[in-house]
Amino acid sequence: MKELLAEIRNCRLCEQHLPLGPNPIIEAAENSKIVLISQAPGKVVHESGIAWKDQSGKKLREWLGVDEDTFYSTNNFAILPMGFCYPGKAKTGDAPPRKECAPLWHQPVWKHLEEVKLKILIGAYAANYYLGPGKLTEKVRDFEQFQPEFWPVPHPSPVNRFWRAKNPWFEQEIIPKLQLKIQEILR
Repeated sequence: MKELLAEIRNCRLCEQHLPLGPNPIIEAAENSKIVLISQAPGKVVHESGIAWKDQSGKKLREWLGVDEDTFYSTNNFAILPMGFCYPGKAKTGDAPPRKECAPLWHQPVWKHLEEVKLKILIGAYAANYYLGPGKLTEKVRDFEQFQPEFWPVPHPSPVNRFWRAKNPWFEQEIIPKLQLKIQEILR
């Protein structure tokens, strides 16, 4: 696993397409229990090199019901983005993750993750890649049909505050169930 993570962190495949250059972000251990499959690192994460060390990460940890120490323990959580590097800006938020990363790197990473109890799909890119096309809101609402392997959630970005305001059921009904599942797994 260490060699694979080093290879991913040294990847330069998309270098010419990355406005700030490559800085692949991934965290995992062979005994990780939960895998967070997300979009791609934002600019703040690119600059710090620490996954989810931004406002989106703060909201995500709140949703998961865990503190930073629990979150950043690779024994608990692996962080596997759809795109490992910051893709740059778009009109609203960041550009989509690079399409090369997931097909190239996800399968080799999965071969090393033998203790995974849950895969949390964060945002539409991850949900569509692993569950097929469709509306994210419906996947989030119908999360039970993807159990026990997957649990789709919206991206916790501040940009998505309007989605959360339109769909209060998510934080009222789904988040408590997700937190309970996380607690069961991490015991």
